[in-house]
Amino acid sequence: MKINEIYRSIQGESTFAGFPCVFVRLTYCNLRCTYCDSAYAFYEGRDMTVAEVLEAVEKFRCPLVEITGGEPLLQADVLPLMDGLLARGFQVLVETSGCVDISRVNPQIIKIMDLKCPGSGESAKNLFSNLDYLQPRDEIKFVVGDREDYLWALRIIGEYHLVNRFVVLISTVFGAIEPKQVVAWILEDQLSVRFQLQMHKYIWPAETRGV
Repeated sequence: MKINEIYRSIQGESTFAGFPCVFVRLTYCNLRCTYCDSAYAFYEGRDMTVAEVLEAVEKFRCPLVEITGGEPLLQADVLPLMDGLLARGFQVLVETSGCVDISRVNPQIIKIMDLKCPGSGESAKNLFSNLDYLQPRDEIKFVVGDREDYLWALRIIGEYHLVNRFVVLISTVFGAIEPKQVVAWILEDQLSVRFQLQMHKYIWPAETRGV
């Protein structure tokens, strides 16, 4: 499998925000979101076996691991990698777009699935059939860059009854919209979601890798 980077930092998003976490970033992505902050993972990386990745992760002695990308589910070996991490006692998260089939992911993996809003330029590729394979503890994320994105997220949340089924996260496109504006909309609509900021971007410069 092709790995872009493996590092330890803190989890910057999701309900695990603030916890130390080992990140395994896989190379390749099938999307080109307008606000992508990890375009370096489209092609850069080095070939590693599943065993080599497991060995690298274990050296950090950190119980929480996130598989990310790019789009990590594009590589077939990610499935045995996640199973191997579970077998070693790690708590495992996978961050994936809503545009790749998740049906084969081990149900013990906590899935953080991004449903792409119109501002991403990729919303037409969302696979809403993926909702059938999520567990109640899994998380759905909307990244909002403007009012249109927010209204789209509001419609999808209502249409699929998401707040009654999963953890729902709303975050902002960093630098595109004031967080307080999105918070005001959430409060106005009495929306039962978790608003989040990308914590790591407030700690380190946005272009910093490996954090």
